[in-house]
Amino acid sequence: MAKNHWNSKSKTRQEAYKYGYKSGLEHKVADALKEINYPVNYETETLHYTVPSTKHKYTPDFVFTRKDGGTMYVETKGRWTTADRKKMKYVLQCNPDIDIRIVFQNPNQKISKGSKTSYEAYALKMGIKHVAKKMIPAEWLVECCQLDEIPTEKKTFFKF
Repeated sequence: MAKNHWNSKSKTRQEAYKYGYKSGLEHKVADALKEINYPVNYETETLHYTVPSTKHKYTPDFVFTRKDGGTMYVETKGRWTTADRKKMKYVLQCNPDIDIRIVFQNPNQKISKGSKTSYEAYALKMGIKHVAKKMIPAEWLVECCQLDEIPTEKKTFFKF
């Protein structure tokens, strides 16, 4: 019988739960963000998406305000199951202009036992342009506001 990873008794997972995270990777990323003075907005927003004829919600792991006033969502994934990939497909279809990025524990992991397709290759095929290994890259964070930083206003075509 397959092990249910949500009920894992690992010390890493138990430590993460203690601080309000669902995985050790989420906890590790959050701690690293705090160390470099970025706000940790963990699961603070919920995005809606539709699976044909039914409505669902998706809550990204981390939310950042970009310096241009936009929003960047970052999802961390140790395992990227078929259900997770399907959900992401629907989220992207229902939110075509979303800036969502994924930090994989191992982007080279294959999507299934016999597949030649890696998590990273599958994400790129889905249109997710930004994929990283184990940590949010500094290049992504440079685009975002740090604590107490105010984004610049978005440019508009209309003058009032």
